[in-house]
Amino acid sequence: MMMRRRTTLLSGCTALALALGATACGGGGPVSAGGGDKALSGQTVTVAGVWSGSEQKNFQKVLDAFTEKTGAKTQFTSTGDDVSTVVGSKIEGGNAPDVVMVPQVGVLQQFAKKGWLTPLSNTTEKSVDAGYAPVWKKYGSVDGTLYGLYFKAAHKSTVWYSPDALDQAGVKPPTTYDAMLKAGHVVSDSGLAAFSIAGQDGWTLTDWFENIYLSQAGPEKYDALAAHKLKWTDASVVKALGTLGKLFKDKQLIAGGQKGALNTDFPGSVEKVFGPKPGAGMVYEGDFVAGVAHDQFGKTVGTDANFFPFPAVGGGKAPVVSGGDAAVVLKDGKNAKAGMKLLEYLATPEAAAVWAKAGGFLSPNKKLGLGEYGDDITRATAKSLVSAGDSVRFDMSDQAPAAFGGTKGAGEWKLLQDFLRDPSDPKGTAAQLEAAAAKAYKG
Repeated sequence: MMMRRRTTLLSGCTALALALGATACGGGGPVSAGGGDKALSGQTVTVAGVWSGSEQKNFQKVLDAFTEKTGAKTQFTSTGDDVSTVVGSKIEGGNAPDVVMVPQVGVLQQFAKKGWLTPLSNTTEKSVDAGYAPVWKKYGSVDGTLYGLYFKAAHKSTVWYSPDALDQAGVKPPTTYDAMLKAGHVVSDSGLAAFSIAGQDGWTLTDWFENIYLSQAGPEKYDALAAHKLKWTDASVVKALGTLGKLFKDKQLIAGGQKGALNTDFPGSVEKVFGPKPGAGMVYEGDFVAGVAHDQFGKTVGTDANFFPFPAVGGGKAPVVSGGDAAVVLKDGKNAKAGMKLLEYLATPEAAAVWAKAGGFLSPNKKLGLGEYGDDITRATAKSLVSAGDSVRFDMSDQAPAAFGGTKGAGEWKLLQDFLRDPSDPKGTAAQLEAAAAKAYKG
């Protein structure tokens, strides 16, 4: 399953450019893994992260390139969504991994404040300063110390669709939220449900909310809510929940209705649009949908699978939300020194190129040539990400404490699942979100 998360915010005009200028991207020269001095031969680096399926397989290619270069073996363990609990248990049990790929800013901050992390090496920090916009260093730092290297990013304001389904319905990609719901009804009338929603995975529902909230309430309130300087009971939150509820309560728009959505995980939501037996015309999630559509269902991105930018809501600007997975080194890892060498490698465009070639990947490293990506759509998405510079902001739930924004069956994930089940009381849901947030931020 993909994970996640999250987030950078780019301008609506950049989003439109993605839709209109997908082929207008340059490239760079090829990058190969190359040889190395095998200085770490005989050592093993243990790595933990949320990735599974095709993502895990593609990250393993990066780890294999590291092995080829340094001689160090690697061992990857998938943690599932609850990284904080799994890693905490491993540390307590004396079996801490050397490196963890952390999908949430809040979890990275939590790990640092618990004293679990080793500051990154000068070599890694120099690579970050040279190849990344300063905002990526900011989100990888706690109290001015760099602990996290953002290796993989996600563009999370992309609504993916089957061109055949929209063509059959006579629908063109919409530019407003209301137009998207209207188009959804036309798709539904043609025989397919409009949207496949992965309600079984609470994180996908936070992404729906964040795109709507950013566009409808604006970036200042978004930033305030992300920092919990604005309460979740604010009228802007209630309004955004009402806007989201307009979709959730419309059984004609959702494949399988609310019950079906709550029983659909992220890979399943992609399968319902791009699998052998389509049940919906569209699925909202990040650029990583393309990797699943291609790797699992053989779809050609740009032909059999395409996207339009998440549309503007209520007169606001079209949102673009993105996120990332940060590599950190644990102090208690049995081979933390070799783990630090892995991060030095991950900070290079050489490492990013390995996954870029495999697909389903974006790098915030501006030194990675766009030519390393395998298709025009991914190149355009990558270009928008790196050209955003310091306008990048992280996804709201990823900035929250894990108890609120990143735990299965709890906090925002569960409350939005409850809201999907019964979207009739936005004000009540906002009150529950505020109570959960206040407890988590206080803790």
